[in-house]
Amino acid sequence: MHGDHVAPRAEALLYAADRAHHIATLVRPALEAGAVVVQDRYLDSSVVYQGGARGLGDEVERISMWATEGLLPDLTIVLDMAPDAARVSRDLDRVERETIAKAAQMRAGFLARADLDPGRYAVVDAARSIDTVHGSVVAAVLERLPGLAAGMGIEPWGTP
Repeated sequence: MHGDHVAPRAEALLYAADRAHHIATLVRPALEAGAVVVQDRYLDSSVVYQGGARGLGDEVERISMWATEGLLPDLTIVLDMAPDAARVSRDLDRVERETIAKAAQMRAGFLARADLDPGRYAVVDAARSIDTVHGSVVAAVLERLPGLAAGMGIEPWGTP
């Protein structure tokens, strides 16, 4: 992340290997124990970043699905907002710098994935206030996964 260039195919394989290990050692055991798993990124990120922005194409999705043994989330939240490099005010690693440069392309990639499978995605306008975005995320979870809220005692606006 902080070094120089990494060949795009090598980067895609490194992410897939890391994801395979993470699924096998943490996620599947947690799911089998009845836990709810929340992650901040998953294979959609690899498909959009390495497949789309790095030009590796559909192979990234095939490798990612193989690495995860086909495990897909019940719900993927896409926090959507127009790219704005001026909002970034900190030191960036190599991947973050490249992300800013290709932000519009990646945003389009995430939105295209959401359009292909609206039952698995909720697109939330993230350009609004934090409280409004939070409310939209909680509403999407409650709408798509109603049993989750009942089983965990979650109130409609995220108050346990």
